Amino acid sequence: MTVTDEAVSIDIDRLTEPAGRVESYIRQFVRSRPMPRNLQEAVEYALLGGGKRVRPILVIRACEAVGGDPDRAMPAAGAIELIHNFSLVHDDLPAMDDDDLRRGRPTLHKHAGEAMAILAGDMMMGLAFELLVTRTRPVVLAARIATELIEATNNMINGQVYDTLPDFDDCMTDIQKLQTIHHNKTGALIRCSGRMGALAGDADDSQLHAIMTYAESLGLMFQVVDDLLDVTQSTDHLGKAAGKDVDAGKLTYPGVLGIDASRREVARLRDVALSAIEPLGGPADPLRQICEFFAVRTR
Repeated sequence: MTVTDEAVSIDIDRLTEPAGRVESYIRQFVRSRPMPRNLQEAVEYALLGGGKRVRPILVIRACEAVGGDPDRAMPAAGAIELIHNFSLVHDDLPAMDDDDLRRGRPTLHKHAGEAMAILAGDMMMGLAFELLVTRTRPVVLAARIATELIEATNNMINGQVYDTLPDFDDCMTDIQKLQTIHHNKTGALIRCSGRMGALAGDADDSQLHAIMTYAESLGLMFQVVDDLLDVTQSTDHLGKAAGKDVDAGKLTYPGVLGIDASRREVARLRDVALSAIEPLGGPADPLRQICEFFAVRTR
């Protein structure tokens, strides 16, 4: 599949090729881990039922961009996808966003019940760190990457609180609140994906800084585009409920800045991300294409 607009031609199948390898890797790991049959079914329903695999692809492509062996990044890629899916399962729960649809089918609590959804989410969080620390070598690298993932997971949870149970300083503007939410809720795991991949690839300080700046901008751009899609696309197209954030009175970029200004922010963040990885040369081409795709995606 090739996506083309005025300035972008992207071979999506080639760009996202690591997704299939990561999915096989985490399927094998989950099935090797003893657990009750109904729990395994619930984990696999949530984890292996589609999805863009954005974060593990970023891990692998960031590793390659700094000249690393992508096989060394596989535990980190699998772990970040487990954490991401744990967050989605819990985010969908009735006490949180109360969503009935995820990836075009019933959310896990609708499929298997609320208690199982909570437990499956808990299990995926634990599996993520078990996978990371038991399969990453050397041990010193495992410790450093695990620290990155622990911090990102905690920041992601902070972001969920800011989004659903906000407790902001009175002096903060709406745009400052929005940036705080998404720096944590969405941005933390995307930044972590880039950093873990770079660390697995033995990045030097300048390479790590380049990847960090890229991933920081990419994570925010991803969320701005998400907010735009929520108000410009249908539920059928997105595979999840459209317009729920607006209906719930949540802060969104189009709601705070307007649609046109939000689109300009997407363009600005795209430019920052691409400039950051320019020094990495050809090996960073997949990261450039990911950035271009995220800027024009429609779901």
